[in-house]
Amino acid sequence: MKISSRGRYGLRMMVEIARHNPGDWVSIKDISIHQGVSVKYLEQIVTGLTKSGLLLSYRGSQGGYTLAKSPEQYTAGEILRAIEGNLAPVACLDSKTNHCDRRDICPTIHFWVGLHEVINKYVDSTTLKDLVDMGESQLNEYYI
Repeated sequence: MKISSRGRYGLRMMVEIARHNPGDWVSIKDISIHQGVSVKYLEQIVTGLTKSGLLLSYRGSQGGYTLAKSPEQYTAGEILRAIEGNLAPVACLDSKTNHCDRRDICPTIHFWVGLHEVINKYVDSTTLKDLVDMGESQLNEYYI
């Protein structure tokens, strides 16, 4: 499984918004500047995040995006799934029911199921607040 640039940038976008005060509206332009991602690409990503209810949007000169809930209430898994869809490492695990013709005789299915469980457990145990805190502590490690 490989997370696409949309997934990586979407997660960074959510961290950038979470770094602001609750209720602050953050513009795509500001996110673009801080994250080094084009406005056009961020606009494509933010649409899915807004439609999935993770972000609220406000139009106008003072508009932008804000979190729909507090950073502690989001998981990295929830955000990535909103952008990427299922995080299954193989196609046969993309849906609740495995429709593979070889599922009953596949010698590797238990490996893939285990990997899928580990991935989900990890991404669902990391909150958006955790990511914000990790980023801030990383910034504080640099001294001149």
